Amino acid sequence: MTVHNIGRYATVTVPRYTSYPTAPHFTTDVDGPTYTKWLSETSPSDAASLYFHVPYCRSICAYCGCFTKASRKDAPILAYGQTMAKEIELVAHHLPGKLRVTHMHWGGGTPSLMPREGFANLLKAVEARFDLGALDEHAIELDPRVVDKALAADLKAYGVTRVSLGVQDLNARVQQAIGRVQPLEVVEGAVNALRGAGLDAINMDVMYGLPQQSLEDVGRSVAACAALGADRIALFGYAHVPWMKKNQKMINEAQLPSAGARLEQVRAAHKALEHLGYVSIGFDHFAKPHNSMAQAMRRGTLKRNFQGYTTDTATTLIGFGASSIGKLKQGYVQTVPDIGAWTRAIEAGELPAARGYALTGEDRLRGAIIEDLLTAFSTNIAEPRHGVVPSQTWINEQLISLDDLAEDGLCEVLGTQVRIPHDARFLARLVAARFDGFAEQSKARHSVAV
Repeated sequence: MTVHNIGRYATVTVPRYTSYPTAPHFTTDVDGPTYTKWLSETSPSDAASLYFHVPYCRSICAYCGCFTKASRKDAPILAYGQTMAKEIELVAHHLPGKLRVTHMHWGGGTPSLMPREGFANLLKAVEARFDLGALDEHAIELDPRVVDKALAADLKAYGVTRVSLGVQDLNARVQQAIGRVQPLEVVEGAVNALRGAGLDAINMDVMYGLPQQSLEDVGRSVAACAALGADRIALFGYAHVPWMKKNQKMINEAQLPSAGARLEQVRAAHKALEHLGYVSIGFDHFAKPHNSMAQAMRRGTLKRNFQGYTTDTATTLIGFGASSIGKLKQGYVQTVPDIGAWTRAIEAGELPAARGYALTGEDRLRGAIIEDLLTAFSTNIAEPRHGVVPSQTWINEQLISLDDLAEDGLCEVLGTQVRIPHDARFLARLVAARFDGFAEQSKARHSVAV
């Protein structure tokens, strides 16, 4: 099947669908008392995944879209960790028992900036309140510029099993433009320190669409990450959203690649990664064939959550830290984003839930279809899900909405089966968005699909 007319979609904006509905549709109807009730209704037999958000960096990169703030000192980070330990106690108090944890993930920010004392205290709080006997993966996001042998040894001692390095681009001109100078030697030094400590499961993040970035720059960065032995590579398009992230106003928009150039960059990177022996996982991840993520895709167990693509199949995701998002069987919960307000709530013995979303049957149906399309690139939209049986009218409406995409080769429709061809995978979000029940009424501004 030939994919054509792709240029017409280069400027279309769609969510990344790390949840459905996406965060802009969360409301304040979900608050502390709601969160308390949902936690208490969790089944003691449920597998759980824990996410810890540490919103601190030494400096803020111009391209960054994360919720974080700069701190040159350790004291605020340590104080934040002490409050997070109290949050762990508070959340666990409302759970029906000591849940079995299969995945733990530290994000930020730069979570490795948490001083050793604070990190050890947090792990102690987790171990006291959760069952880590079946822990399958313990991951952390790292800034290569702050990774040395001492930190690598600490991470190994903490039980970390997978690390993710933010490489982005290795061209000095691009690095200057995005405010993140880290030559190849710095990244290589970080990799050597990690491997020297026995941490061999290494993911690397590469970005395209950055200011002053050329097609050749993306290719060289991808090749360098492969040469350094990354077993997973995440390929992200830079999302220029200065109306949401004030730091992005430091970027000169005139230096950003055009929509057509971005399209060339992502297509070339996809081809290069597959040529280098990586398997395409989802629309923006690649893994070595032996990697657990590639295996999960082959088994049909690959999942997508707020960390992106994952092998995590836990039914309960609990987020800790300011602005973190969790998902329980009833719906989504996001904590207060303001660190001061988050701290005050916890000190008062209150769960710091700011907003969320209670899922309906139709939400679950649409969310399952969207996840299928983004993980397996195929779905049967007539299949009953979560007790919801799609009506023939609903099915017909959804199929009609795909007509233009099917005509351009972005998807194939065979009866009620929808499939995304290999060459159109990087545009899978466009197909998924046709099943978004909030798309037409949404006023949220998203990044472009390419």
